[in-house]
Amino acid sequence: MKNFLFSIALIFFLTSENSAHVEHYSKYKYLEYELFRNNQLIGYHTYKFKRKNGNLTIDNEVSFKITKLGIDLYKYYASGQERYTNGTFSGFNSTTNQNKKEKYVNISIDPKDKNLIIDGSSFKGKVDKDKIIGTWWNHEIVKKKAQISAVSGRIIEQKVQFIGKEEVKIGEKTYKTLRFNFSSSDPSLSKDKKLNTDIWYEEDTYLWVKAAFDKTGYWEYRLKKAE
Repeated sequence: MKNFLFSIALIFFLTSENSAHVEHYSKYKYLEYELFRNNQLIGYHTYKFKRKNGNLTIDNEVSFKITKLGIDLYKYYASGQERYTNGTFSGFNSTTNQNKKEKYVNISIDPKDKNLIIDGSSFKGKVDKDKIIGTWWNHEIVKKKAQISAVSGRIIEQKVQFIGKEEVKIGEKTYKTLRFNFSSSDPSLSKDKKLNTDIWYEEDTYLWVKAAFDKTGYWEYRLKKAE
């Protein structure tokens, strides 16, 4: 019963005021994550927050490679920018080189109805403004029924389950976290398209601490630096 009541309180808090979620991160200028595959460090993911006159831009960069016997088997690099005006999402763009395959997404806002216009390598069209770009730093994503791929613009319908409160140790620091599971709500998707990712947010600050998923190996994002 205690866990049930906590879940209800948590959902109520997370579903109040969209713009407030971005403001939760007002003290951060830089976030850095290390990316591990099968417990081997293979790359990094960074976010740089820039604020000016009510505008917020978040520049992100992801880079990793999988090697065997000194040979690069898989290389990945992506960069993008997320934009907010007075706490409200106002655009996104990214380019990705996924093992020599180019992908992209550009998102703008329709000035009339404020819905999202997506031009991506996997999807082009207009979608409801309630959908969110799939960048894990913003905990607002836990209350959304769908996210937009930050790589290709694909719409990912999702189910979000609150797993519980957990302590997560990274290096010498232990975080008190809230753990969520994100899974695809469309059962017809092929295995490589299905979402099944666990995300941990720090309980007091909602800082993204860790992510984990299984896909041709066990992958983890672990927070390295927050400043």
